[in-house]
Amino acid sequence: MTIEVLRAKLHRITITEANVDYIGSITLDRDLVEAAGLVEGEKVHVLNVNNGNRLVTYVILGERGTGQVCLNGPAALRATVGDVVIVVAYAHMTLDEAKQFQPTVVFPDERTNKLHP
Repeated sequence: MTIEVLRAKLHRITITEANVDYIGSITLDRDLVEAAGLVEGEKVHVLNVNNGNRLVTYVILGERGTGQVCLNGPAALRATVGDVVIVVAYAHMTLDEAKQFQPTVVFPDERTNKLHP
C-alpha cells in the first residue's frame, strides 16, 4: 500500500501574470522550480491564499531570475495578479517511506518571488 504525501512546496509566492489565452499550466521561474525540486510537466496543486481557490495544473519552466509566476489557460481565471499562492507537489510512497521522508519547502520573498540568499 502507498499513500500520497507532500513532496515539495513553494510557500507564499505572488502571481505576476495571468494569461487565459494559453493551453494551461503554471509558468514558474526556473530558480523556484529547481529550489523546490519540481520537474517540468509535473502535476502541482495551486492554493490561492487570497480567495481560497484550489486548482490542479502542471509546471512550465519560466525565465530564470525573473520571479515569474504565471497562471495560464482556465487557471488564469482562478487568480488575479498580486494574489498570493502556495504551490505543492505530492508523491506516492509506502507508509515506512513516508515516516522517514522530509519534503522540500521553499520560502521565497513573497513580494519578488526571489529566493533568499
